[in-house]
Amino acid sequence: MSIIHVYFVPGLGASSSIFEHIKLPTALFEMHCIEWLQPIQNETLVDYAQRMSAFVTEPNCILVGVSFGGILVQEMAQFVQPKKVVIISSIKSNQELPAVMQMARKTLFYKILPTRLLGKIPVLASYVKGRNVLAKSMQLYKKYLSMHDTYYLDWSIKQILYWNRSEANPEVIHIHGEFDGVFPIKYCNPTVVVKGGTHIMIINKYKWFNSHLPQLLLE
Repeated sequence: MSIIHVYFVPGLGASSSIFEHIKLPTALFEMHCIEWLQPIQNETLVDYAQRMSAFVTEPNCILVGVSFGGILVQEMAQFVQPKKVVIISSIKSNQELPAVMQMARKTLFYKILPTRLLGKIPVLASYVKGRNVLAKSMQLYKKYLSMHDTYYLDWSIKQILYWNRSEANPEVIHIHGEFDGVFPIKYCNPTVVVKGGTHIMIINKYKWFNSHLPQLLLE
């Protein structure tokens, strides 16, 4: 059996280090992690996906995307013709956007979100003390957030809210956590539900993925 090449795209603003604990059997798979590019001014999601597709050099591959990365790999698929697309903690169409995001899109409320603060996470983290939930969350952001640029963050949020895919592709494998706070499961129709999984389960439930992802990729 030939090696299956699997390309991973992280979530919004995150680096590929979110996949550091994901282990696929090396006799069957070769992992490739793609980092985010800086968007060009007024670039469309489709054009951005085409640029990102240049990192996919192996034919008949599998694309795996987390959160916004899940949206992106679905758009990349038209340029690389993968054998399979897997999304994690993401959505398959704009119909799965939660009500609060639907409202943000209609009211343009997202434009006043302080996205510049996301670029200051390392600074904010230094002010958070103790072993509480906020401190742990800040440390996670500090470790995994790589794209601090305000334009990238604003652009990415806009692409999520105004994604024009209205019909889900039934062939996409959708892995979702039952307690996802960003894309609540009640709005989604996932293929696989991870019990106790949250939006960051690719990090804190990596053991589940190491046990189940290989079979899902092979099916």
